[in-house]
Amino acid sequence: VQLQASGGGLVQAGDSRRLSCIATGRSFNIYTVAWFRQAPGKGREFAAASRYGTSATYYSDSVKGRFTISRDNAKNTVYLQMDSLQPEDTAVYYCAAASFLHHDYYNTERYYNLWGQGTQVTVSS
Repeated sequence: VQLQASGGGLVQAGDSRRLSCIATGRSFNIYTVAWFRQAPGKGREFAAASRYGTSATYYSDSVKGRFTISRDNAKNTVYLQMDSLQPEDTAVYYCAAASFLHHDYYNTERYYNLWGQGTQVTVSS
């Protein structure tokens, strides 16, 4: 399975943006898919995840209420709708996937074995 993230760009504070993560090579429906992000000079952090086989979604406190993760298994695509963007959301956003991931580990980077290439989101004030 290969992941390809897209949809990044330059936006103004308060704007919205939707990222897409498309998987090729295998059906997505057995994978928990997450978005992580890495701001300049910082480590990569968890943002949101969509658990396989359920409608369960998870968010970090920093994006909860502003970001929405969704998936379309028929299209092998996971989306991250980002609303009310702020300059602190500026980062490279990565999608990641892991098959049959235990729900306790949805926000733990090392349990994800598939990664997309990242897409840059820059929010200007």
